[in-house]
Amino acid sequence: MGQITVLPVKERAFVESDQIDLLRAQLGTSVAEGVICRALEELGQRLGRVERFLETGDMKDLHRTARSVAAIAAQIGLAGLVRVAGDVQQCLDDGDRTALQATTARLIRVGEQSLTAIWDTHDQLV
Repeated sequence: MGQITVLPVKERAFVESDQIDLLRAQLGTSVAEGVICRALEELGQRLGRVERFLETGDMKDLHRTARSVAAIAAQIGLAGLVRVAGDVQQCLDDGDRTALQATTARLIRVGEQSLTAIWDTHDQLV
């Protein structure tokens, strides 16, 4: 048996500030802030559901929730999260359970980092 190498997982979340600026221009600063806050709350809740649906084997709801994570993330400029949520959907569509486990873990990790990144961006812009 060969040696197992553990690869460090380092991924940086990125917030597209242009999307935040667009929301502010379209909605006004205070309304945009409310939209962003509600989106962050929803993302946090849905990421929790993703974990639960994976554990219970509810692939239909997992797919639906990953799709909604992507939609919310796109609204507030979290392109990396959009991409990973799409990867989870693709794994489900392909029926690849091994890749699904890894990709869902990545979705949770990138999701948590994205929530932190957007709060950090918010603090810099206020």
